[in-house]
Amino acid sequence: MPKRWAIPIFFFALAIFTSFFLFPLFSTVRGGFVDVDGRFTAVYLMEALRNQLCRQSFFNSLALASLTTLSALAMALPLAFFSCRYDFPLKKFFSAMVLVPMILPPFVGAIGIMKIFGSHGMLNAIIFKLGHLSHFPTIDWLGRHKFGGIVFFQALNLYPILFLNISAALANVDPAMEEAAANMGCIGLKRFRLITAPLIRPGLFAGLTIVFIWSFTELGVPLIFNYDRVLPVQVYGMLKELGSNPFPYALATVVLLSSISFYFIGKKILGRDGAATVAKASHVSSFRSISKKKKALCVALFGAVIGCSMLPHLAVVLYSFAGDWFGTILPSSWTLKNYGAALGHPLAVSAIRNSLTYAGCATIAAILLGTATALVTARSRIAGRGLLDALAMMPLAVPGIVIAFGYLVISQRGRFFAFLNPIANPTALLIAAYCIRKVPFMVRSAAAGLQQTSATYEEAAACLGSPPVKTYVTITLPLIFANILGGGLMVFSQTMMEVSDSMIIAQKQQFYPITKAIYELINLIGNGPYVACALGVWSMALLATALFTMAHLLGKNMGALFRA
Repeated sequence: MPKRWAIPIFFFALAIFTSFFLFPLFSTVRGGFVDVDGRFTAVYLMEALRNQLCRQSFFNSLALASLTTLSALAMALPLAFFSCRYDFPLKKFFSAMVLVPMILPPFVGAIGIMKIFGSHGMLNAIIFKLGHLSHFPTIDWLGRHKFGGIVFFQALNLYPILFLNISAALANVDPAMEEAAANMGCIGLKRFRLITAPLIRPGLFAGLTIVFIWSFTELGVPLIFNYDRVLPVQVYGMLKELGSNPFPYALATVVLLSSISFYFIGKKILGRDGAATVAKASHVSSFRSISKKKKALCVALFGAVIGCSMLPHLAVVLYSFAGDWFGTILPSSWTLKNYGAALGHPLAVSAIRNSLTYAGCATIAAILLGTATALVTARSRIAGRGLLDALAMMPLAVPGIVIAFGYLVISQRGRFFAFLNPIANPTALLIAAYCIRKVPFMVRSAAAGLQQTSATYEEAAACLGSPPVKTYVTITLPLIFANILGGGLMVFSQTMMEVSDSMIIAQKQQFYPITKAIYELINLIGNGPYVACALGVWSMALLATALFTMAHLLGKNMGALFRA
């Protein structure tokens, strides 16, 4: 790309990221360190750290994220290894079904988990039916174990991200290295520990970082579980005090600084390059032949993990068809009215329209910004392109709740973006938040397409007198169209079900997106939860269509979308 085109695009993208990413973060941190007279102070932050509830919430969030990440790793690592190294029955089917958890919005799935393990849920009904309970109900599985329930559900929901990253990393490992180790007698777990694991370390870092930060800052699932002793819920509960109390700023700063610290600690431990940078496959790896017992083990392992991960989906679908479901294994009556209500309820109708508007505009903006950023970083040699690429990927490592909090801060009365006041109309802020949060997927997808497309086509067009703009429009973009479409679908599906931004920025019912509407419906007495699940099933259908289309377009490159 010629400098005369690369430099303006670079500064335009830099201005967007500065205004709608760095500036909100700076404003949040500033609010935690500056007093009413404009002087620097650490009093607010120290008070937040001394507060017993804050400390307890911090350690709960840390423990929640750690256990979720370890649980997700325990599920994803063997599945990815077996999928990349062995051939076994139903492999293609299982590889597709691994992605199923990603089609269910997390806090909608939490409704299903509570319906299974609640005091009047399916599990107690089954135990009672088998005669192991003297009266019903007697066991509230989630009453005293909400923490464990959140860990269990989040691990089931997030392990596909690790699976994709590890699978992509394993695909790039040179088989000759593993074969050489085997020839030297290094086999089994020893070979994996000494050879394979160091080579896939960058992929592990990317997946673990996203899962850890995602679970550390998850807002929707703890809200559904009514578990308020975590930092995101504490920040959410203090939003009404934003204009008069510095404590919310300090608490949001704690979340931000903690996430950044965890990111760099993980990068120090797992993100170093070392041998992994030279592990480019010299030839295509062939699947290893294994015994029938090992094939059965692979099938059983995939079946068990996928079966458990589909439990929330099953419960939500059953809930959506239920006319009444209380204390029985299956609904005592069935109806299709919930689906009609989900598309006809005043709250749902406006929410669907709003989400389509927000997600559609955010996707278009992300495609333009992400593709332009990828072109500068992959097709130019200007100074600072590495900085732009890093800046474009940073939203993956920054909590969504902090970005949304920052948007509220910069749009307060008297602030620079006061004209975007979300109370009057949050549309512009929601579109900007969705775009910035999800543009890393677009950048990675477009960059992967550009790296796989030889620049000689563009050079040949230039030699024939084609202007740069015409070359990129008629040559480059059609060649990477599948990547652009795949990244766009990922952005659209993720923004349709975005939780943190939707819950925090949308404050009036007429502007609620789908996720905020589902949350409000869950809390309605009567058929609210049933309608919410029906709306969740509609969302599942939309996400499933987008996800599997994207998987078909991107194939093995899909894991690259999540690399931080």
